[in-house]
Amino acid sequence: MDSGMLAANASPYDRLVQALALIPISYYLFAALFIFLAFLYTFLEIHFLHDLLTLFRGYPVTLTYNSSSHLCQSLLSNCNILRGRYSVTPWLSGPHLQTVFLSVFGRAPPVTYRRHLFLTSDGGTIALDWLTYSDVTEGRSRVIDDSAAIKRDKTPIMIVIPGLTSDSSSAYAKHLAFNMARNGWNVVVSNHRGLGGVSLTSDCFYNAGYTEDLRKLIDHIHCEYPEAPLFAVGASIGANILVKYLGEDGTNTPLVGAAAICSPWDLLICDRFINRKPVQKMYDRALTVGLKGYAQLHQSILSRLADWEGITKSRSVRDFDKHATRILGKFETVDTFYRRSSSVNHVSNVSVPLLCISALDDPLCTREAIPWDECRVNENIILATTPRGGHLAFYEGITASSLWWVRAVDEFFGVLRTSPLIKERQKKQGCSVAKPLQSSIDEGPYLDVMEDRLVTAMGNEASDASPENYLSNEHRVDSKQDEDINSDAENSGDSTAKLYPKKHTMQQAEQDVKKLIVLVQGHIDKLSRRSRQSIWLLAYIAIITTWPFVDSFLLSFLKRRFKNFIPASLLKNRSM
Repeated sequence: MDSGMLAANASPYDRLVQALALIPISYYLFAALFIFLAFLYTFLEIHFLHDLLTLFRGYPVTLTYNSSSHLCQSLLSNCNILRGRYSVTPWLSGPHLQTVFLSVFGRAPPVTYRRHLFLTSDGGTIALDWLTYSDVTEGRSRVIDDSAAIKRDKTPIMIVIPGLTSDSSSAYAKHLAFNMARNGWNVVVSNHRGLGGVSLTSDCFYNAGYTEDLRKLIDHIHCEYPEAPLFAVGASIGANILVKYLGEDGTNTPLVGAAAICSPWDLLICDRFINRKPVQKMYDRALTVGLKGYAQLHQSILSRLADWEGITKSRSVRDFDKHATRILGKFETVDTFYRRSSSVNHVSNVSVPLLCISALDDPLCTREAIPWDECRVNENIILATTPRGGHLAFYEGITASSLWWVRAVDEFFGVLRTSPLIKERQKKQGCSVAKPLQSSIDEGPYLDVMEDRLVTAMGNEASDASPENYLSNEHRVDSKQDEDINSDAENSGDSTAKLYPKKHTMQQAEQDVKKLIVLVQGHIDKLSRRSRQSIWLLAYIAIITTWPFVDSFLLSFLKRRFKNFIPASLLKNRSM
């Protein structure tokens, strides 16, 4: 009686607690495990089961290049790694585990560099860390004192440009340098100003778009080793600097080939991306800590040239760029700095073979910034993308002892060195590179208007990107050039010069047709990727709107075909 009265007087919350206590503890553990796995899958993007199932089969490597380029086809036909598949380390599933493991542990091979200091014309100092074949195999440096022997040295040289606040001690730089030096290359890692343990000796700082240091360095090494073929690899921000340099110098660069790994491409899009989700904001905060640590090392100079109070209070990369990079680089706004420093504006002018590798799950350099169409049109660029890999990681195998992109770059450069097309192209310095569709991605303004918060660009003027305008613009330029040539030929009286414009026009027309085919193919691919839902919606509308006519046709057909089997009453009711 008393217990019944107590139960009747109990509050609803007490009854709820009593009911929950009756549920077995195993059910709660199962629910907690389910919530934890859902958290790992969505928030941390850990796809352990999927990566484990694809361990032996691997992920496909998507290659984007100009299908009419004989150079790209020749190189890819001998690059088995790029045409193969990427098998991710299963216990490093997800982009965040890959990226964090590379930064914290790295598993880099033991490397001992030889340091040379390169002095720039403005008084700056750049630390060059060299690694040769003898350094790796014999554990000692092979120093050549004879200047004539240095001039005759034909050992290929690879220049490495690290990422933001990175130097030669970074794990990925050691993986790359050790692997290439072991295969007979001379590797030199170019540390940015103020990094690598070297103090700033001038008021000039590096940034994501500053290419003058790289230009001077490449010219210096080319003068010191004129017989050695030069290659370059850029990682992250270093890749942005490298691609921007290649576009600015065009055919005037002494580089034979290059590779851009996990390039941000468009700095403004990447800035919006790392401030979009909580996980990306954590990366933004980590990068800011590194930049503030860099500023602390050179406080005596930065406090004089930039807003030191703003630097110390910076909580994001954008804040640091506002108070330091923008002022040091003399840019009006941070967005102006991002637009002018983005390498996407210079992809069209790259005139040397360039391998670009990006992971679609990169937590820092988003896939939204990858210039797919620009890479597809340029005859010198091969873009390789993988579904997994993180930022600069790409660990492969069970033991995670190697980086996939390092092996891919090694193979690509090896094929490039022996390619007969490279020597032919070097002799034809006057040949122009196919000019791709001009991108308005740097003009803005930028708007977050898509459902998945993708950053899109809205131009202020009408775009000239249509195939008609593309060809008409080329035609107007060629027509003007032909008129100038004709006028020169008439003034000189040379009959052979009068015939040249016709030949030039025919060649230009063939190039325009090839450009148009590649351009239209790119637009069709883009429409096919984005219009699947629209196609199904149109099909549904078509069925609904045409159903009355189809129903009448089917009814009349069935009446004639099966009138002996269908009761007359049913047909009569149906017709009514």
